[in-house]
Amino acid sequence: MNTATEHQAQVDHDRRVKGRIHSFESFGTVDGPGIRFVLFMQGCALRCKFCHNPDTWDMTTGKVMTVDEVIAEIEPYIPYYKASGGGVTFSGGEPSLQAPFLAALGRELKRRHQLHIAMDSSGFCEPAHLRSTSLLEVVDLILLDLKMIDEQKHMELTTQSNDRILRMAQFVNDYGTRLWIRHVVIPEVTTDPTDVERLAVEIQKLSTVERLELLPYHEMGKFKWKQLGLRYELEHMKPPTNEQLAAVQNQLQARLDIPVII
Repeated sequence: MNTATEHQAQVDHDRRVKGRIHSFESFGTVDGPGIRFVLFMQGCALRCKFCHNPDTWDMTTGKVMTVDEVIAEIEPYIPYYKASGGGVTFSGGEPSLQAPFLAALGRELKRRHQLHIAMDSSGFCEPAHLRSTSLLEVVDLILLDLKMIDEQKHMELTTQSNDRILRMAQFVNDYGTRLWIRHVVIPEVTTDPTDVERLAVEIQKLSTVERLELLPYHEMGKFKWKQLGLRYELEHMKPPTNEQLAAVQNQLQARLDIPVII
């Protein structure tokens, strides 16, 4: 089989690959640079106490779509994405759980439209999985959520160890992928100065990090937990005050030479 034939076979295969989609947003402005199409994938192994999309956890639900079908939803808005320096963001859930689908989708988006691609990830993904699926070859930027560096506290907050997350962070950094770190500020949960200091130390290990975004905890996901019959453990938690946000921001900015943004 010659090179041209092999390439066409890959293209034909990619267009038919299917994924489970939770939902999508056509004009996202907070999930990477510019205006973006945000594709929310179904499935997540974490059970974060503050999750505002618990309906994305189940890997067996969602709408099954092919690469071609997803691109058809994206194409009407491509002029806006390109004019704004935006593109497409894979989100979730945890998008890396469907890495083969997203790698295929990313290849087609690059081949047809040369779009910028970002991935909003919890990092709960084995590096070997990223390597074997070639997902990193199509991702220009990863928005990586670092929730807690202390392993025991991370397990209490998310039900899972952060060992895999920290290894994934180092792997994508060594690969050369641009990183924006995201950190949710939850009063009395992620605001302890000792934990904030450990976050700064961990970020200092990653040379491709361009910025750190502090995301204030919000209560908008409470109703989904109740709809799903789940107990929301942060029922009485309130969003951080401006003073609490500023304290975390100032501590991190004093240690880091990248912008720390609220």
